[in-house]
Amino acid sequence: MAKVAAKAKDRPVKKKQTVGMKILTILFSIVSVFYVAPVFIVLMNSFKSNAAISRAIFEFPNADSFQGFQSYMTGMFHGNYPFWKSIVWSFFITIGGVVLILFCTSMCAWYLQRSNSRICKIIYYFCIFSMVIPFQMVMFTLSKTADSLKLTTPWGILIIYLGFGAGLAVFMFSGFVKSIPVEIEEAADVDGAGPLRTFFGIVLPIMKPTFISVAILETMWIWNDYLLPYLILDMDYKTIPIHIQYLNGSYGHTDTSAIMALIVLSIVPIIIFYFACQKYIIEGVVSGAVKG
Repeated sequence: MAKVAAKAKDRPVKKKQTVGMKILTILFSIVSVFYVAPVFIVLMNSFKSNAAISRAIFEFPNADSFQGFQSYMTGMFHGNYPFWKSIVWSFFITIGGVVLILFCTSMCAWYLQRSNSRICKIIYYFCIFSMVIPFQMVMFTLSKTADSLKLTTPWGILIIYLGFGAGLAVFMFSGFVKSIPVEIEEAADVDGAGPLRTFFGIVLPIMKPTFISVAILETMWIWNDYLLPYLILDMDYKTIPIHIQYLNGSYGHTDTSAIMALIVLSIVPIIIFYFACQKYIIEGVVSGAVKG
């Protein structure tokens, strides 16, 4: 009888939970529509001419208004600064910056967590503290410093991205390194493996979920970043966000169709990369931030 009574008490709770889940599902579905709607509007208007966009921004494109990507293709290889240069520099800066951040910060985090020295602990807390400093506090002095150190090229900005991306990356990698048994590394040391061989042969494969999660977060940040390249890079090097901004001409003239088309083009690579690696995001973030 006690078991029957207990089951009877559980039924209303399960029903309430089911109703609550349905309400949350409906609520988050509505919220997701608001998030997706701007992307859909941009995609829809990327196929339209400037006149069609000005006339009716919410109308679907037709055969007469299919000029957005035509104007983009025209500017792809023509003009004072063609689009393909911005695409090349965006890919170079993003890939180079992410690779530099991943390998430098993963080795740094591993060393900081395996060393018990006070200096390593201070360095770790400095990395954590750097995450709370707003970029606006240092952007003016950073611009002058980068100019004096000749870091205003795509190769120089990689070092700056390493500095700004190290805080989050070291924090996540350190949390995951704490969960790796030290005995595995000690066994490798007994077998004659050096520090580099131990890291790249044993530690790095175990860190794969966090490694990919950090890569996704840093890629999305660097690829979409506008302010830092705008402040640092010379005018000979424009990334896609900067190129989009420069499509706003003088005297109020704006090539809206080309801007929409270029925005769509800039979104596609990051979406493909995100969906290809999304299964590692939750696992990597939880491993890096909770286990530690």
